[in-house]
Amino acid sequence: MTDRKAQLAANLAQVEERIASSCAAVGRKREEVTLIVVTKTYPASDVRILHELGVRHVAENRDQDAAPKATACADLSLTWHFVGQLQTNKVRSVTSYADVVQSVDRAKLVTALSAAAVRGERELGCLIQVALDAESGERGERGGVAPDGVEELAAAIDAAPGLRLGGLMTVAPLAGEYAGRQRAAFDRLMEISSRLRAGHPAANMVSAGMSGDLEDAVAAGATHVRVGTAVLGVRPRLG
Repeated sequence: MTDRKAQLAANLAQVEERIASSCAAVGRKREEVTLIVVTKTYPASDVRILHELGVRHVAENRDQDAAPKATACADLSLTWHFVGQLQTNKVRSVTSYADVVQSVDRAKLVTALSAAAVRGERELGCLIQVALDAESGERGERGGVAPDGVEELAAAIDAAPGLRLGGLMTVAPLAGEYAGRQRAAFDRLMEISSRLRAGHPAANMVSAGMSGDLEDAVAAGATHVRVGTAVLGVRPRLG
């Protein structure tokens, strides 16, 4: 085993233990939570090692990093998640490799994603990014739609050819009433998810929690956690 593979295996084991312990603490089954490894700034070689170690879900937040990496790993059975703020001029590229876009936060983006998915003859899973720091009608500091805009956006995704409404995503806010209160933020997201599922029963994904707060996300009920640093280590940003 190479040094890098041994390092990633050890890190993965630690994250796995954290998820399993968090599930046990609240009476959830481990299989209820999917680990997504966020591989931003890391090379395709790391993605290949992660696949060897059993990882099947990976995420990226910049198309310029993700597109070549996805091409280099096209032979692997992976589900690619796009989690970054997405500009419409990058949509065509992103829809060529992403299976799920977790950062849908405006109607214009829904229209662009739908057109690209239809053109590429693909079905694209979409999560609505909820900004818990946003006022009504505004977007969050780190992207996302205000909670009261979720239903309108859900209806737009539901009606859009080539798109499938998967559920909700959030990033714990750095400002506002939920700043520093990750568990409260994730509990609020679960409330919004419950309301969404009343009208859209299949939209049951809840993506929340990262390296520093995955326990809070699991306790709240998240179905997916997005972990980068705790698996891959700290690496300076490229470029």
